[in-house]
Amino acid sequence: MNRKQLINQIFTKKSFLCVGLDPDIKKIPEHIRKSERPIFEFNKAIIDATAEYCVAYKPNLAFYECLGVKGISEFEDTVNYIKKFYPEHFIIADAKRGDIGNTSSMYARTFFEEYDIDALTVAPYMGEDSVKPFLEYKDKWVILLALTSNMGSHDFQLTEDASGERLFEKVLKKSQEWGDDENMMYVVGATQGTMFKAIRKYAPNHFLLVPGVGAQGGNLQEVCKYGIIDDCGLLVNSSRGIIYASSNEDFADIAAKKAKEIQMQMEVELSRI
Repeated sequence: MNRKQLINQIFTKKSFLCVGLDPDIKKIPEHIRKSERPIFEFNKAIIDATAEYCVAYKPNLAFYECLGVKGISEFEDTVNYIKKFYPEHFIIADAKRGDIGNTSSMYARTFFEEYDIDALTVAPYMGEDSVKPFLEYKDKWVILLALTSNMGSHDFQLTEDASGERLFEKVLKKSQEWGDDENMMYVVGATQGTMFKAIRKYAPNHFLLVPGVGAQGGNLQEVCKYGIIDDCGLLVNSSRGIIYASSNEDFADIAAKKAKEIQMQMEVELSRI
């Protein structure tokens, strides 16, 4: 999916919501756990319930890989289900890959050829040759870690060099020599608040993938105040706040309710552009 198509979906659906598909086998409803393919059945119910309110889905590979081959199979089933029944939705594999060039080439082949997903999260800290292989695919996106939502993000990402430039700023500036706003996004945590102003200083037109709204305490209105641009430029992710809003048999209905609540807030924010 290219940038124009993504923007069209956002303004057509009046939403820039990304639903994180992070199915912890220990947290999904008990009646689903008893099925033959519990992860896929859980995801399928969540997808069907939330598709009208979101524009993207983001399966986190850790929640599938921890189950071995069976988990990977259910990840594949999930991706194929979205592509078959909701082909207009943007699919992000949250895998945080990034290694020396030939290894990154294999990761790129895995996600962009074998799984044929739209975007992949990538760690930039090994430099250009670890990122470039992912940027060679037409209409595919690299989503670089820039300023994340976790507590430990300040340990390194905000450290300054002798000139006062912070590490995340260096990542933003240098990486734009490798790609552009048609094939590269940045991860910026919703919990970073006014730091979005600094992000937009260096990446004024790039899309930002924003985790941390909901369970992690990020505020959608604050994100939009400092981060939204004329064509939106945001994909705001909510995982636990939607998919685990209920652990009962009504979990999909409650997930739909939570997704709709966020979508309605997003509609308001989009109307202000």
